[in-house]
Amino acid sequence: MRILVDADACPVRTIIVREARNRKVPVLLVCDTSHRLEDGYSQVFTVDKGADSADLKLMALAQPGDIIVTQDYGVAAMALGKGLRALNQNGLVYTADNIDQLLFERFLGKKVRRSGGRTQTMKKRRPEEDRAFESALRRLMEEAYGSDQ
Repeated sequence: MRILVDADACPVRTIIVREARNRKVPVLLVCDTSHRLEDGYSQVFTVDKGADSADLKLMALAQPGDIIVTQDYGVAAMALGKGLRALNQNGLVYTADNIDQLLFERFLGKKVRRSGGRTQTMKKRRPEEDRAFESALRRLMEEAYGSDQ
């Protein structure tokens, strides 16, 4: 098991690294050239700027048993399609039961924005979101350890 992170603008990298280090789980951070990441633990993969370059690299690196952390519903859908576990920065675990609805909501949001409308703005991150993420990550790691044995 490894943890792969769609690391561009990921607000929970320190939580991921702390939890992974405690369990000796490798972390792979994927970002584009507009970010420079180094935490002394993770393996960093830097890709060219491009619409889907980080997403494609994440999926190329992914292996059975890995956990993917991403805000991107498309990446989450691909991860689920490969049989991986996936969650977002707020602790939402992506599943076969919720991914279709999330992708549909993303489609509707893009449609509204293309027609000149506005969608919800990002709110300031709250500590309870960090706690929810940490709890979900720990749960997925425990599930993965159980399936690896």
